[in-house]
Parts: sequence; structure tokens; C-alpha cells
Amino acid sequence: MAVKRASRRDLPEDLRIAPGARFRMRDDDAARAFGWTREEAEAATAENLARLSELQYKMFADGRFAMLVVLQAIDGGGKDSTIRRVFSSFNPQGCTVTAFKAPTAEELVHDFLWRIHQHTPRHGEVAVFNRSHYEDVLVVRVENLVPEAVWSRRYAQINDFEAALAAGGTRVVKLFLHISRDEQKLRFQERLQERSKQWKFDPADLDKRARWDDYRLAFEAAISRCSTEGAPWYVIPADRKWFRDFAVSQVLRQELERLPLRWPKPEFDPKTIRIE
Repeated sequence: MAVKRASRRDLPEDLRIAPGARFRMRDDDAARAFGWTREEAEAATAENLARLSELQYKMFADGRFAMLVVLQAIDGGGKDSTIRRVFSSFNPQGCTVTAFKAPTAEELVHDFLWRIHQHTPRHGEVAVFNRSHYEDVLVVRVENLVPEAVWSRRYAQINDFEAALAAGGTRVVKLFLHISRDEQKLRFQERLQERSKQWKFDPADLDKRARWDDYRLAFEAAISRCSTEGAPWYVIPADRKWFRDFAVSQVLRQELERLPLRWPKPEFDPKTIRIE
């Protein structure tokens, strides 16, 4: 039976995890396309990218707001390609991308949010996090890097941190790129077979794959406990890359359109200016 196509305006709400809702990470959901065909989604993505370029430029000129985009996924989820394909329309002058790796010795002697706060966006800018502070309730939890008494307190600390950003004019948008276990296997195999992608494969990724259920529980807890009104989580079905790109671009477009952006008024009367 054909699936009724979700409207563009309704799609982000379908993907958003409401505050207090309980998220469940199911493989079947990773391939959902909400009734959209590839052709339709790719055409809509092109429109969204053009609109995002306009909105980012206006936010840069306005200078009163910022946007933080957090990308999280299980290994192979497509964070890099999402950044390359969706944020290609953004002016680099007003957009930064930070990929968070394992903490350095310097970072480890500070609280876990210290290194994160240094990369949050200035007003007028968009900052994209490839991994983020959520690693401190994901890999840290699964690999037992700190006691449960420590990581379990971090959900509330993260919510407070994001609330402070939102209060200061930063729109926090968090995107979980949801792929199935079978899709992860296909992507790992592709990395091994293609010379240009072998550098991205780490044998340690197989150890994490073996702990899929542990990571699933960690993602479910983080997303359920940290999706708030001011910093929502959106779960993006990412098995189909064409739908992933459409969904991400649609969410970002509507989040930017919610901001009361305006062009700044010049400090002079343009009508009085004569150019000889």
C-alpha cells in the first residue's frame, strides 16, 4: 500500500522528539522516506539549499542570532557527507565546522563542556559540530570511561548548557543520523573496498559494532533526556542518503525561518549619498 507523502512543512515535526518523549532506535525507521520519491526529495533539497544560503546571509547581516547544529550518529552514519552536501550552500565566512575527537590531555583537566564552549557560534554565525558534548554520555558511558555517578549527571548539565546558549540567542538544533545495522555493514564494506575511503575505516569500529545494543541504549537515553523545547533533537532516517539530505535541509530551513531576522538599518540616509 502506498504511503501518503508527508508535507514539507510537517516533516520536521514528524522527526522531532518532543520534550519528555521516549525515543526508541529501531532499524526499520532508518529507511523511512515518509512517502517521498528520490526525484521529489532531490528537487526539494535543491530549493532548500538555495533558501538556506539566503537565510544564512541574512542572519550574518542581522548579527543578533546564531545557530548551533549538532550532528551525531553511530559509526558510518554519514556525518561527513551530510556536512559536505547540505552545508555546501553556506558562505564559509559565517559558518564553522568542528570535528571533536578524543579529548586531549589539556581538555581532560577541565570540565567536559570546556572544550565545547570554545567552539560555539558567535552571533551571526552557524557552527556545525561533527560529534559533540554528547560523546560524554555515549562512548564514555558504553566504554566505562568514568563512573556512572559522573556520566549520569551530565544529562542535566547538558540541558543547562544548551538552555544558556538558547537564552543568549543561539538556536540549538540537534540531528541524529539514524542508520540500520545492515546499512552500517554495507558502508563499512564499501570503505574497505574503495581505495579513496579506506583511510576512513578504523578496525576499532568493529569493536563498537559488536556493542551495537549498548550504543543503542546510550543514544536512546541521551536523545530522550536531552530533547527540549529550546534545543530539540530530530531523528533523521539516514539509510537513504537522498532522503537524509532532504530531511536535514528542511529542518534547518524551518529552524532558520523561525528566527525574526531583519536587515540592519544603515546609519545614514542612502538617499543623500551621491556617487560621482
